[in-house]
Amino acid sequence: MRKILITGGASGLGKAITLTIANKIPDAKVFFTYNSSKESADKICSDLPNSVGIKCDFADASDIESVCSLIENNAFDVLINNAFVNLYKAHFHKISSLSFEDSFSKNVLPVIKLTQSFIAAARKKRFGKIITILSSYRHNSPPIGLSAYVAEKNYLYGLSKSWAVENATFNVTSNCISPGVMLTNLNANIDTRIIDELTARNPLKRLLTVEEVADVVYFLSTCSQQINGQDIVIDSSQTLH
Repeated sequence: MRKILITGGASGLGKAITLTIANKIPDAKVFFTYNSSKESADKICSDLPNSVGIKCDFADASDIESVCSLIENNAFDVLINNAFVNLYKAHFHKISSLSFEDSFSKNVLPVIKLTQSFIAAARKKRFGKIITILSSYRHNSPPIGLSAYVAEKNYLYGLSKSWAVENATFNVTSNCISPGVMLTNLNANIDTRIIDELTARNPLKRLLTVEEVADVVYFLSTCSQQINGQDIVIDSSQTLH
């Protein structure tokens, strides 16, 4: 039985990923972490018997260590790094160094620890897939006021490339997905005028949906191990490499 772990899998994009993976791979055991979305997590587990919710606060070191132990003891096949906490919205010169440290400790360090545990187990198993959710904001001109967010996504992208190269001979892959703007809790307070502008700018005249991104996650979780070290940008051709 395949075992898959999704971080931040009970709300927004993470919930769409959990539902897609659990429904499309019914013979897999789909674990997902959540923090404040207990009601949603309980419903997912009730509706999908092959899913398992795990309470994990990315700001709590003991919670992270517990999930690391879970990874080390369960030989997971796929790790999907999706969780993101505390989006700082401010011009770079107005963000304190302590805020940068706090954001890094919640959004990057947990990913590092969980992925280290996954890689250690996957190298022994000689199989594994790491999928990391980034952002199309990494490409072209980043939006004003999201310097910490963009920097952290770039940091994870650099790590992901190293994971791909360092573990390829162990049949362990590392790929990324960089979605365009989606309507989730992460940007729930965005001005409707900005939403209208982004929609008008999109060649399809609509924003990306979480379900569309989840389908790409599903593809990477089941595709050939030959696909490694890639970053799939999903923004209707607005970003071209």
